[in-house]
Amino acid sequence: MSGIFSPSKAKVFDFREKSSSRVRYLVWQLGILLRFRHRATPGPFLFDKTAVQIAEIFESIQGEGPWAGTQSLFIRTSGCNLRCWFCDTPYTSWKPEGTAWSLDELRCRIADCPAPDIVLTGGEPMLLPDLVPLAQRCREHGKRITIETAGTVDQRVVCDLMAISPKLSNSVPDDAAWHDRHEQARFRPDVIRSLLSRYNCILKFVIDQPQDVAEVQAWLSHFEGIDPGIVWLMPQARSREQLAERSTWLRALAAEHGFNFSSRLHIEQFGNVRGT
Repeated sequence: MSGIFSPSKAKVFDFREKSSSRVRYLVWQLGILLRFRHRATPGPFLFDKTAVQIAEIFESIQGEGPWAGTQSLFIRTSGCNLRCWFCDTPYTSWKPEGTAWSLDELRCRIADCPAPDIVLTGGEPMLLPDLVPLAQRCREHGKRITIETAGTVDQRVVCDLMAISPKLSNSVPDDAAWHDRHEQARFRPDVIRSLLSRYNCILKFVIDQPQDVAEVQAWLSHFEGIDPGIVWLMPQARSREQLAERSTWLRALAAEHGFNFSSRLHIEQFGNVRGT
């Protein structure tokens, strides 16, 4: 089985070799043990029964939406079913990476964090098979839970805010492998209706150009009775300079249409830096 050490395939080591060879052998054996420890699918020698692929965990402020400025623990899952060209976390989508954490390890990290809020984000956290028990562990520690999703996948999970960021046509990548796939997957009205009916939701749209606001209105027309007060417009920006320039005209457009404007406080304060 791939990734599991087989004694029959073990390297034959001659202890009569020089001491430097012995060191290489010990390093090789240590590598095997580490691979066991961080397998995405737990092997027979792991005590943990479940593992979650996590791109990063960090404490920072929530930078977007109605709870902006709140101290939060971010648990960023790895993996996404979309490929936005402007994705600001490509290490969860275009080139996904991560480390396997057990639910017990995540529970300890949650318990040790003084921040009142947990943000389960990605990538697309709703793809995570163990999202339900992970969110439940957050709830057991009295945390207020936000789930950040594109609204294309549904799970029945506990949360206090379902922050849905629908992807407009401005997100479609100019990539032969992903253009059509992304286009077909980015709008799931059945999932949106289900989430809106069950959760306290916001709809947070990434705006690249002023004309994108008209598409937001067209998107909203697919659904009855959406309160403009849950709609947030946020600039597509990767730098402080872009954020400042686009915030000027987008703030005015949001007010004109009765929507909320969301800045990106983490970019304002830290720049486009991972782990903030």
